[in-house]
This record gives sequence, C-alpha cells and structure tokens, in this order.
Amino acid sequence: MKFLVIGDSCTDTFIYGNCERICPEAPVPVFNPVRTIVTGGMSKNVQRNIQALNVECDIVTNDNNILKTRYVDKKTNQMLLRVDENDFKEERFNIKSIDFSSYDAIVISDYDKGFLHSMDINFICLKHDHVFLDTKRKIDWGLPASLRYLKINQYEYDNSKSHLMLLEELLPDKLIVTRSGAGCMFRHKLIPPPVKVEARDLSGAGDTFLAGFAVAIMRGDGVYKSIDFAQECAATVVAKRGVATVS
Repeated sequence: MKFLVIGDSCTDTFIYGNCERICPEAPVPVFNPVRTIVTGGMSKNVQRNIQALNVECDIVTNDNNILKTRYVDKKTNQMLLRVDENDFKEERFNIKSIDFSSYDAIVISDYDKGFLHSMDINFICLKHDHVFLDTKRKIDWGLPASLRYLKINQYEYDNSKSHLMLLEELLPDKLIVTRSGAGCMFRHKLIPPPVKVEARDLSGAGDTFLAGFAVAIMRGDGVYKSIDFAQECAATVVAKRGVATVS
C-alpha cells in the first residue's frame, strides 16, 4: 500500500528540564533545561505513524516552518509553557501537481493553519475514493458524499454540532468522534477503548488514531475492528513522552 498525507505540519520541540525553585522576581518556576527533542508534528506526525505501521507514505505540506516549543518538567512531565511561532500563513498548495491515482489512500490532516481551504478538501475528496479527513476548522460547508471517513474530537464536534448533526443523518457511517480516554462515538454509540493505560502525554494522540484507523481500514479490517486498532495505537503513544509514534 501507498498513502499520501496532505495538510499543515510543524516542528515540535520538547525541552525537558528541572524546576527546583521559584523565581524571586515573580511567582513562576525557574526552569533549567537539560534535554531537547525535536520531531515533525501535525501532518508530519500522521505520516510518521503511518510509516511506523509499515506503510509507504508521501506528504504534501507547507514550506513555512510552524514552530511549537513545549517546556516540560522532567520529573512530573508537566508542561509549563508552550510557545507557538509562525502559527498561521496563507500558503496554497498546487493540487493539480498531485497524481492521486498513484496512491491507495489520501489522509487529510487539516490543522487550519492556512495550507488548506474547505474547497481544497472537497476537491481532494472528489479526486479519490479513499479519503480520510481530520480537521480542526469549523465545519459549516457541505462535505462530499465521496469522503470515506471524517474523524474529529469531541471539542471539534461541539464546535460544528448543528452542521454535523445533519451529516450524521445523511452519512451515518462516515463520522467518528474521539473522546480521549473514554473511547469514541460511531453511529451514536460509544466504543470504549480496548485497553486502558496511564496517559503521560496526550500530544499527537489524534494523529496516531487517524493513522491507525486509515491503515486498518485499507488493509481490509471492518470499521469496528479498525476503531479498536486505532485506539490501541493511540494508547501506545499517550503512554510515552512527547509526540511519539506507535513503534
């Protein structure tokens, strides 16, 4: 199989350090950095997880470098601060340059940072039979019936609830709503996670779920089996520090 990921990406930097005293000038901890880990985030994290599941995967993403820097207490894994830079830039990609026929599946990881517009998403859905969409933007436009699956989290669902309730009636087999450790909703039913883990870091869990679900569906698993597999993949990464992959 060969996948293509399309969407916004960033550089994720985790700076781990020690906090052993309070600053005398202000009631904030003094942070002493000891270790830095840099990885590709957002759509690049989706790509990394698909590749970790032994599937070949290309990516089409932004050129501008969106930066997310997290300062984390090494002992407790508590995030103290996140600094975002270059967070939004209007940067349209050349969709006509993509040979969609060379891919078995298209995964859209839309973080709403300016790389994709809703019209781009609709056009991609019309160009391929197996498009998996995860979007952070408010859904207030008509999604094509050709979309294979839409995966969003509970917050994103609530933000677009009036429109998505209609989508659920028209396309009930296409919407999956993740609810963190509680599981996910599909066809108005809660599917609990098959395994329970102690979460150390939730960063990138949704990316991993999307990657695992798309891979499982495309290898022929049924939707419920694929949801269970995706939840197992997400459980694997939340038990690790930082933005991790399933392997």
